[in-house]
Order: sequence, then C-alpha cells, then structure tokens
Amino acid sequence: MTKNLFVSAICAGIAAGLLASALQFTFVIPVLLEGELYETGARVHFGADGSPQSDRGAPPLAGDWLRHSMTVAFNIVTYTGYGLLLAAMISFASLKGITTTAKQGLIWGLCGYVAVQLAPAIGLPPELPGTIAAEVGQRQLWWISTILASAAGLGLIAFGRSYLPLAGVVLMAIPHLLGAPHLDTFFGVAPPELAAEFATLSLGAAAAGWVLLGYAVAAILQHLER
Repeated sequence: MTKNLFVSAICAGIAAGLLASALQFTFVIPVLLEGELYETGARVHFGADGSPQSDRGAPPLAGDWLRHSMTVAFNIVTYTGYGLLLAAMISFASLKGITTTAKQGLIWGLCGYVAVQLAPAIGLPPELPGTIAAEVGQRQLWWISTILASAAGLGLIAFGRSYLPLAGVVLMAIPHLLGAPHLDTFFGVAPPELAAEFATLSLGAAAAGWVLLGYAVAAILQHLER
C-alpha cells in the first residue's frame, strides 16, 4: 500500500505541477513581473501631480530561465506533497469502507483547494510584490491555523454524524471570525486593479492544479489496487 501511495502522489504531483506551471506562465507570472516593475519604481501608478502614469504591458517571460525552472520544480514538489496527503486520506477512507473513484477524486481535490488555498485567501489573498502587509509571523500563524481548521472542518462535514457537520462549519468559520492580521490602512505602489487580478489568477491556477491532483491521485490509486 505504501508503494501505491508514493507512486500515485508522484505521478499526480508531476501532472498537477506541470499544469499549474503552464497556467502560471500564461496568466499569473506576467502580472507578477509587472508588479515587480512597480515595486522597483520602474513604473509608477501616479505621478507627482496625481496624473495616472501606468502603462499596461506585461514584461516578457524569456530571460530568467533559472527562476522559471525553480517555479516548475517548486510546483511539482508542492503538489507531490499535497498528493501524498490526499492519497493517504483516500486510503484511510477506503479502510473505513469508503471507495473513491476518479470522479470522486475531483471532490477531494476541490476540498484540498478550499482548505489550503481558498479559505486562507479570504483573509489573506495572494499578494502582489510591493504590497504592504502586517507582520509576517502573525500572518503565517493565522494562515496555518486557517488551513488546519478548514481541513478538520471539511472532514467533519464530509464524514461526521449527528451534530459533527455543524461543528465542522463552526470550526471553519472561527479563523475568519477572529480575523486575519491586517494593517490599519491599505497602501502600496502597484494599482489595486493589478493586485486584484493577480489574486484572482493565482487562485484560478491553484484550483485547476488541485482538481487535476485529486482526479489523478484517485485514478492511479484505483488502477494500482486492481
């Protein structure tokens, strides 16, 4: 069984990592690079007299191949780790008599996306370079706590009986009721429209990667166990 877990996680992680990378290179990274131009001062959102100075036109991707290669490698390693967690949870569910098909694996992937990406992004959305934010330690603590609470809450909703699903909803809501750490004012060097676009595209690319990851993990596990 352990071998099946690793094989499914590695194969699914490579596929999901490559898909996420392709989407990031197409949609996310051009916006990221543009944000870096504002961060360094190569572009400004408003001039000294208050007139708009933005000149939309994403910088080319070619040139920094080492950085792009590291992005692909990081995505593959990250999704492989997530795939291993999904494979372990699907296998644990099978011990309880819950069979997961490839199509049902899509639901597992979506739940992983909600827990790891979407729920934390409600309070701390993906940040464009140059964005001013609260102290990093506080944000990391809230981010990790939200992931754990969301994952546990989804587990209670999916598999709990009696009042446990309701407890899962409450558990998922607690981090957001407490609130993510933020500064008293909002400011930054990049246009807010660009920051919103970056957050949206980042979450979209992550959603596609997670859905493929869940489908591939379940499909490969099902194939190996036959």
